[in-house]
Amino acid sequence: MKEILLKLKKKENLSFEESKYAFESIMSGKVKEDQVYDFLTLASEKGETSDEISGGVYILRNKATSVIVSDTTIDTCGTGGDGKNTLNISTASALLLSSFGVKVAKHGNKSVSSKCGSADVLEKLNINITLGPKEVEENIKNNNFGFMFAPSYHLAMKYVGPIRKKIGKRTIFNLIGPLSSPANVKRQVVGVFDKKLLKNFAEALKNLNLKKAFIVSSQDGLDEISPYANTDIVELNDGKIKEFSLNPKDFNINATNFENIVGKDPEYNAEKIKEIFQGKDNDFSIAVCLNAAAGLLVANKSTSFRNGYDNLRKHILSGNVINHITKLRK
Repeated sequence: MKEILLKLKKKENLSFEESKYAFESIMSGKVKEDQVYDFLTLASEKGETSDEISGGVYILRNKATSVIVSDTTIDTCGTGGDGKNTLNISTASALLLSSFGVKVAKHGNKSVSSKCGSADVLEKLNINITLGPKEVEENIKNNNFGFMFAPSYHLAMKYVGPIRKKIGKRTIFNLIGPLSSPANVKRQVVGVFDKKLLKNFAEALKNLNLKKAFIVSSQDGLDEISPYANTDIVELNDGKIKEFSLNPKDFNINATNFENIVGKDPEYNAEKIKEIFQGKDNDFSIAVCLNAAAGLLVANKSTSFRNGYDNLRKHILSGNVINHITKLRK
């Protein structure tokens, strides 16, 4: 591990094999806490490569408790770490998609570098976050939604959880976590906090044999598709990678105030989700529909972003989505 840390101090990139070795050592509890701290902070300062990300994902997936899902199931787990403390857009879009007939295996955690993680807000919505693999599989089959609480499925993460908390900001685990679904999904919408990561993620996902994915990063700094600014998107589709930009003005979107999507504590965020699912129209509702529209395309349930967005807007404004949430509580 000393050699690995030395390379990172020199700002040298690790190979796929070196990354695998480092993560295998860390996730087996063989590395001292101060070395894990150095590994995470040095990798972050240097900037993570696709080989380093892939190596971490490879080990994390190998050590995870697995969930079996169909090839059409998607995940909307993003990196977090954008520092914007928005409402739980990707979690709300996952719930919206599941109410629209898309099977979603949502992978997530409690807050690490934000005020409210996906698990925190789902808890406040009274959705069970402690389901085992068979229960998750059953929930996805019956209600199109199952949540996999990362610490329960990635038991080896116990070696890094307290250190991540101590660091208090994003690390390489924010990058490998979203790609390490215990359900090994083949379709995914991944928000990243930095445009520089878009191609890295696309290459990593290609190496991991994903069928279809959108990796998104907005020009106003969100790890989501923004209703306020253009969003840069890299699409992976059957091994082919292409880049494009999404302009909210093309959707006749009239979102005006970034403060409208800023979150607070889990209770507040859960209330805001309930409001939009009861049909309240605001910037948060628009943002959720935009991100869910990407999910429809990834699931091959829509012909275009505009078509998906328009259909989801009608669906969410009906106020009927709240009935789906009630069903998920049972």
